[in-house]
Amino acid sequence: MKILLAVDGSEFSQSAVEEIIRRPWPSGTEVRVLSVAHPLPYIPFLDPAFISPAAHFDSVKQEEERASREAEKAAKEIREKAPDLKVTAEGLEGSPKKVILDAAEHWGADLIVLGSHGYGAVKGFLLGSVSHAVVLHAPCSVEIVRSLQAP
Repeated sequence: MKILLAVDGSEFSQSAVEEIIRRPWPSGTEVRVLSVAHPLPYIPFLDPAFISPAAHFDSVKQEEERASREAEKAAKEIREKAPDLKVTAEGLEGSPKKVILDAAEHWGADLIVLGSHGYGAVKGFLLGSVSHAVVLHAPCSVEIVRSLQAP
């Protein structure tokens, strides 16, 4: 079985990590932990010193490093607490919805697991719920893990 676990470092994605650890999975199960760097888009404006492109490049780099750290942190926890699982970690850049869906399709995932921030219908619509988009468009089964601390 191939499980794509999407994490973002929040308490909600931590609940998804704990759910992966808690369950008895079939022998040979692979878990690919994915975190997506989603830097703010660069909007050029009059900048004769070209400071803003350099600042944008630095913010993108920091966001990519954060995503890689979050993925590796979750993978390390799974490896320690569920040693029978084969675990890999990766940080990618882009729109979280698109990156998760593309990764699941290209890797041939059997299941996508991610946490829900529990925003509700109106706030989720305004913010663009990643979990909602993944459920609607995933090429495989999807499990949304809710945190007990969800608002």
